[in-house]
Amino acid sequence: MKKHIYIYSPSSAVRDKAAFKRGVKRLQALGHEVELDEAALASHQRFAGDDATRLAAIARAAASGADVALISRGGYGLTRILDQIPYKAVAKAIDRGTEFVGLSDFTAFQSALLAKTGAVTWAGPAVGEDFGAEAGADDIMEACFDDLLGGQGEGSGWRMPARDSADLPAFRSIHDAVLWGGNLCVLASLLGTPWFPAIDKGVLFLEDVNEHPYRVERMLDQLRHAGVLGRQKAIVFGQFTGIRKVPHDRGFGMQAVVARLRGLVKPPVLTGLPFGHVPTKVLLPVGAKVEVAADGRDVFMVWGHRHHHHH
Repeated sequence: MKKHIYIYSPSSAVRDKAAFKRGVKRLQALGHEVELDEAALASHQRFAGDDATRLAAIARAAASGADVALISRGGYGLTRILDQIPYKAVAKAIDRGTEFVGLSDFTAFQSALLAKTGAVTWAGPAVGEDFGAEAGADDIMEACFDDLLGGQGEGSGWRMPARDSADLPAFRSIHDAVLWGGNLCVLASLLGTPWFPAIDKGVLFLEDVNEHPYRVERMLDQLRHAGVLGRQKAIVFGQFTGIRKVPHDRGFGMQAVVARLRGLVKPPVLTGLPFGHVPTKVLLPVGAKVEVAADGRDVFMVWGHRHHHHH
């Protein structure tokens, strides 16, 4: 299934050139036609080119006619330019069949686009850290990416960690709820801006990396006090990785954060979603309607076929 994949860099500069090259080679080995944006390896300060360069790269990705527009990497850079992104052009490209895929800093782009246009993007892999992983690309991630390319991806299932499912109340199935979210840190930074999606009765998924549990809790409380968490049908925790515990935590960790949150918000808080800064990640349609069901520790999220995203 040969597809046209356009690779561009809207955030941080590509520092690990070897991983980037491995990622490109891997996509080509899978049989795809890979087109590199002219500024994919540009560098200015910590960014993949200055703001104007990265905005132009986004516009080229939207005009590429590619099946998939894939980010080289995350990092930092999109929140700086949210007031200048050509959202209408991107939404039109999506309507024509280009799927925009990324994670981490890309949460800012996805959230702003959703807030402005309602267009659906995909939380998923980046070229370097995923397709170019030194240990080789993850099988499940590649299978999910393949499902997206073939229009076959209809959902995802996972098993909640036993330690988190003990205090989960009986779970009623959720229907017709918009899936949204992504990186917690990036999402919290958008609160109160025009780029924060005003989604009621949605399914909010969250992940983060290198954030201590107290910082995660503080950001969750920011969303909670702003009324965001209580308005959702469910809150789904992906992977929170790179956590370095310190002795004076005295048992305060992500488990404690989840347990406390469950006592403070009405929507069910599910954990274990295979998404975040981990090799094994599923692809998630940000802005699409999903259904969520649970059977004990087993959770199923279904979104059905999504060939075109007219809203």
